[in-house]
Amino acid sequence: MPVLRESLTTNAPAPSAVQAPQGSPPDPTAAVAGASAPRLATVPRRQLRIVLTGALLAMVLAALDQNIVNTALPRMAGDLGGLAHLSWVVTAFMLTSTTTTPLYGKLSDIYGRRQLFFVAILVFLAGSLLCGIAQNMGQIIAFRALQGLGAGGLLTLAQAAIGDVVSPRERPKYQGWFTGTFALSSVAGPLLGGFITSALSWRWVFYVNIPVGAAALVMIAIGLRKRPSGQARPVDYPGALLLTGATTALLLLLAWGGTEFAWLSLPTVGLVAAVIVLAGLFARQELRAPEPLVRLPLFRNPIFARGVSVSGMMAFAMLGSTVFLPLYFQLVFGMDPAVAGLMLLPQVCGMVFSSILGGRAVTRIGRNKPFLLAGLGLEATALASLAVFAFIAAPPAIFLISMGALGIGMGMGMPNLTTTVQNAVAHRELGAATGAMSFVRSLGGALGVATSGTIMTARLAAAASGSDLHLSALAEHGVQALAQLTPAQQAGISAAYRTALTGCFLLSGVVMSVAFVLVLGLQEKMLRSDIDDTPAR
Repeated sequence: MPVLRESLTTNAPAPSAVQAPQGSPPDPTAAVAGASAPRLATVPRRQLRIVLTGALLAMVLAALDQNIVNTALPRMAGDLGGLAHLSWVVTAFMLTSTTTTPLYGKLSDIYGRRQLFFVAILVFLAGSLLCGIAQNMGQIIAFRALQGLGAGGLLTLAQAAIGDVVSPRERPKYQGWFTGTFALSSVAGPLLGGFITSALSWRWVFYVNIPVGAAALVMIAIGLRKRPSGQARPVDYPGALLLTGATTALLLLLAWGGTEFAWLSLPTVGLVAAVIVLAGLFARQELRAPEPLVRLPLFRNPIFARGVSVSGMMAFAMLGSTVFLPLYFQLVFGMDPAVAGLMLLPQVCGMVFSSILGGRAVTRIGRNKPFLLAGLGLEATALASLAVFAFIAAPPAIFLISMGALGIGMGMGMPNLTTTVQNAVAHRELGAATGAMSFVRSLGGALGVATSGTIMTARLAAAASGSDLHLSALAEHGVQALAQLTPAQQAGISAAYRTALTGCFLLSGVVMSVAFVLVLGLQEKMLRSDIDDTPAR
């Protein structure tokens, strides 16, 4: 029976040199990675199912955690105090999980996916356990940062692990399962978090990660074999530190700008300067390092460069709009949180349906650009229609059409974009390429939320100027404050939010349209049928 291996090395003579990605010079590490374009052994179906199960469980951990915790935040603040620092529970996790994604990707290329999976899951579970026993808000913030150090590897390693055992031609079928699982977990998170917090305690939203993570560890341990030890390769730790510093400065700017300090202020200038200087030093380090964290010549490959850029734009557009949709349904339509959550079901169902069926279709024909274009086109149209429906104050039922189209587009776009990027690079750089895409996607999402939040705040301030709208009470006490207002004031706030969120939806539609144009001019490569070390040409 064939044996699953993570190793890319081979004992066979090297018939030819490894081809570098299109548009990039030969990789000096080719002699280390294996100079023969080796092919991995065929994976038995049973073993593939085990790897897939472990990777999907890791995806569940990452997708569920943030949504479950967000639901429990009010109860957490009530028990531990420190309401003023509540936002740091989210910010600390976001900082560490985002900054570690490229490092996990690169280290997994050097040491193998199996070892890094163990590190990521064990660190994540240790952070979860410590969060559950925390006694004050400072401890929660510190342990959430530790949890994020593990979470940074979950999504990246899950997608890269499948790339180790499934050829690009077959990969869309399995990437569809990832997209569907992510969609279901994202919706189940708030519901599960509310139930656990009410029935047990907010501490159990962290404890629930432990059995899921333990199951993922077992599956990964069984499915992925330890790769043979090879020649040691240096790790670009200076580059990792510089990238961490630049990313931290950028995320703090996005998190604090317009809230802790004004956008036009000295702290803003300082953080912008820090981002520019540290990013420049990082680029310089990557060009000099013998084993760079992100090999910058990869960006000469137009498929890789555009794919990574589009992934950031997609995250910008999606999070910049959908994060405010439940708020729109509650403030404008007067729905309670449970009903507002149910409004997202067409999106989730569309994602699950199109990702699974679309993945099978792509695997059958070996071409994914038509599906990627159709997905991005549907997303752009759906987001633009949300802006129109919000502007004309359309009834709730009309929004369900846009939500369904948005989900179908996401299910076709997300998995095929991942496959496109992975198909464009050599297998020895699969982890680094996947990590770079996850990193840019995280930054794009953070930038989308911050930009949409700024638009919403500015429009609300303009609407409240010279009126008797009690927007400050709404910001402080949430949707519950509406009950204390007169019908006229409630109508005024509803109109103000409808106008503000229309701008957010419109911006997301424009960004997604630009992403569609970028993919439209992208050269199409047939998906490879072998797991080897040669990118598609």
